[in-house]
Formats: sequence, structure tokens, C-alpha cells
Amino acid sequence: MNISKLRLTARGLLVSCAMACGAAGAAEIVVGQIAPLSGVLATTGAQMVLGGKIAFDAVNDQGGVHGAKIRTIVLDDGYKVDETVKLTRQMVAKPEVVALFGFAGTSNIGKLLEERVMADAGIALVAPYSGGESLRSPFNPWIFHVRAGYAAEAEHMVKQLNTLGIDRVALLYQDDGFGRSGQAGVEAALARRGQKVVASATYDRVTGNVDAAVQEILAAKAQAVIMIAVNKPAAAFVKKYREAGGGGQLFNISVVDPAELVKLGGLNNVRGLGISQVVPYPYQGGLPVVREFHETLKKYAPDQAVNYTNFEEFVGAKVLIEGLRRAGPQPTRAKVLAALESIRNHDLGGITISYGPKERVGSRYVEVTVIGSEGKLLK
Repeated sequence: MNISKLRLTARGLLVSCAMACGAAGAAEIVVGQIAPLSGVLATTGAQMVLGGKIAFDAVNDQGGVHGAKIRTIVLDDGYKVDETVKLTRQMVAKPEVVALFGFAGTSNIGKLLEERVMADAGIALVAPYSGGESLRSPFNPWIFHVRAGYAAEAEHMVKQLNTLGIDRVALLYQDDGFGRSGQAGVEAALARRGQKVVASATYDRVTGNVDAAVQEILAAKAQAVIMIAVNKPAAAFVKKYREAGGGGQLFNISVVDPAELVKLGGLNNVRGLGISQVVPYPYQGGLPVVREFHETLKKYAPDQAVNYTNFEEFVGAKVLIEGLRRAGPQPTRAKVLAALESIRNHDLGGITISYGPKERVGSRYVEVTVIGSEGKLLK
């Protein structure tokens, strides 16, 4: 995967669309996206932008929304909380931006809530790449989630482990809002079964150093390890844990790319790793929306591979597009917010999304996949 090329593509959206649309004087709808196109989450950020971009490209080629083309402004926050806040403030200061799309990071988005950035701007954020429960509870009207929360993912993983007779579970998590949200979900799922984690280890989100965590979890002799981790530290943990003799069943929450884990951690170490997923299996076209995704990716980014991240954000972009359609011609922030809230049991082609006045979690779908012996993700 050419990350540099994707990053340039993402940053070039504003310029290219201005040339294609603005020069001709055509109406446009402006959407803002802030993504981690550099730093520890750069691979994920590039795929997030790609998934949204191809969906917007496709609808623009079909005439746009009520005749208006969607123009996306993409900025890079490097997965840094302060940068997310600064760039979002700059974004919402532009009155033409009617919605936000596809941000990443529980702590990053949580800070936007804490500082009332979206509330003061009266603007919706659609399809953030986070399952953080702090973004869902207490209820806020600004964030329209497309994915289930980390608590639902944790429940699914713990249930599967208990079905296998495994109850000595250790936990590795990133030491921030993202990791602590997942930690709370795992501990609650275990508590419902009268169990506790046998070890709970953290790593720093900036350095990604997992050495101490490996030793702590090895010492606990856990039968399984649930990781609330992103690509690089997850791969580093798996590699070092396996090479040190760790034999527990490994699981990770949905925010990792299996191809990146294989590349960084080595196939011998990561095969058998379970990954919870919050959208249906995207590698085979069993659902209409998956077939649509494959066709769209082939047309607009033929050199890029299918993965869960770009598929999830493609689905998220389709949700936003539906909201823009319902908002009518010349949408405003308030109209888009109300239109998104009006989406009930909307079928995207095998994935149903539903919101309401007090409901912002559009889907609660969860399943677990496994990295197979050839490095491919299996259901």
C-alpha cells in the first residue's frame, strides 16, 4: 500500500474538487474531515480518507446531491489531540462547511465534546472511527455513530472465550481514552460472568512501547489476551509475546488492519489472532453494499485493496450522503443534523442504520474474525 500516495490524494481533495467544480461555478456541499495522515495511525488514516473519498466521487459523478457536488476538505492531525481541536476549530469557522466526517481517536473526539467545539458550531460529526463509550454516554446530539461501541465488541470477545472454557483473561490497552473505554468494556463483560482480568497492562500512545506489558502479561500465565491497541503497538506486543513463549489466545478490538499486523508482527506470530469487527465481512460480495463497494473501489482507486477500514468509512459516507439528500437543496448545519436524526431503519444494501431524537448509535453489529495461516482474514 502506498501511504504517501494516499496522503497526497487526501490532501489534494480540496484542490482537485475546486478545479473540477468551483471553476465552473457549480453548486457544492462542503464537508470537513480531519484524519491521522501522519504519525502512529497514518496507515489507518489513509484508508479512512480513501473509503469516504470513493463514495463522494461516485455520487458526484452521478450528479451530486440535489445537483450539488460534495467537496471534502481533508486535514491531518497526526492523531494528536491538541491538533484535532485546533484544526476542527479552523474547520467549523468556515460557514460553508455543513458537516464533519470520519475523525479518529476517542481522546481526540472526546476533547472536542469537552470543549463544546461541535456544540458551539451546531455541526454534526458522522462516522467517527471510534467505539469509545465516552462518545456515546452521556448522550450528545452531535455525533452520529455508524459502528457499535467498544463495550459491545468486548462483550462479544469475552462471550466467545467463555464458550471455549477460557476464563484467565489478561488485558493490554492504550493508556488514553480509547484504551480505557475498551478496558471498561472488557472488565464489565468479565464481571457479568463473575470474573476479573488476571493482568491489566498499558502502553503509551505516543511511544507505543510494550516491553513492560509483555513481561507483566507473561507473568500472569493468561489463557487469553484481549488487546485494545492500534496497529504498531499491537503488532509489537504480539511479536514479543510470542517470541518470549506466550501461548495465550490473542484478540484485538476492531481498529487494526490485519495486513499491517502481518507485515509488522510476522505471520507466524499473528496467525490465529482474533479481531472483532463492526461491519460485515468486506472481502466477498455477499451483500449489495459490499458489491457496490468493490465496484466503486475498482473504479476510483484500482490500485488499492479492500479492508475493513476503507469499507467502514465508505458505509459512513453513504450515511452522510443520505443525510445530505434528506436535508434538501442548499443544506445548512441545522438541516443536516435534523435530516440525519430522521434516518430510521435505513437499508444501505444489507446494513441497516437507524437514529432518533435520543439515539446516535446507528448499528450494533459485531462479529469476530481470525487471521488465517496465509495471513488472510477469515470469518
